[in-house]
Amino acid sequence: MVRFMKGGISAALIALVALWGLPVQAEDTGPQATVDAGVKALTQTLDDYGLNDPEQVPDAFYQSLDQAMSPYIDFRYISARVMGKYFRAATPQQRSRFAEVFKNTLIKTMGKGLITFDYKVIRLLPDNTPRRYEDQDTVNMEVVAQDGTVYPMTFTLRKSKKSAQWHIINVIVNGINLGLTFNSQFDQAMRDNRRDFDATIAGWNPKVDVSKSQEEGQ
Repeated sequence: MVRFMKGGISAALIALVALWGLPVQAEDTGPQATVDAGVKALTQTLDDYGLNDPEQVPDAFYQSLDQAMSPYIDFRYISARVMGKYFRAATPQQRSRFAEVFKNTLIKTMGKGLITFDYKVIRLLPDNTPRRYEDQDTVNMEVVAQDGTVYPMTFTLRKSKKSAQWHIINVIVNGINLGLTFNSQFDQAMRDNRRDFDATIAGWNPKVDVSKSQEEGQ
């Protein structure tokens, strides 16, 4: 599962990859508005459940996360990127199964981490850079823990051609690119399982320590 420092980055990671919640008005559905609405809904979801024991989490909590996250995150797109060069060789059924496993694993792992996290403030940073592509943009944010530690994060969002809505397709947390990290782990799992998709999907168990920056990990 994704590893979090005690009392640390778990909620920040949730805020990055789980932008769910309050509906955004049609006239204000840009990347920053999407992130802002999701973070506000994040705190509301925590208040609604009031959980404090990650080992005693009701299924309803995970179901609520799933329902809230899905409108904001393109899980199928992300899972395809995680599969990377193996995506074309997989059957449609294997692609769909991995997308579901990827989503469920992420929700449960981060949901448990979210319960133990005690943040001080979440800052949505100003958008001062021009958008490079019409259908892709980034949003920067900072999460400040109670001990004063600041965790920088960057969301990458993609605009759907069909719905014109923005969805998250990647997150960089404290210098760690989660999309690239998961892709590397999927590649290693395929090697370990001798390119057996079914075994790789069944054993999917990503590990990311976002309490350390990319520079510190080197």
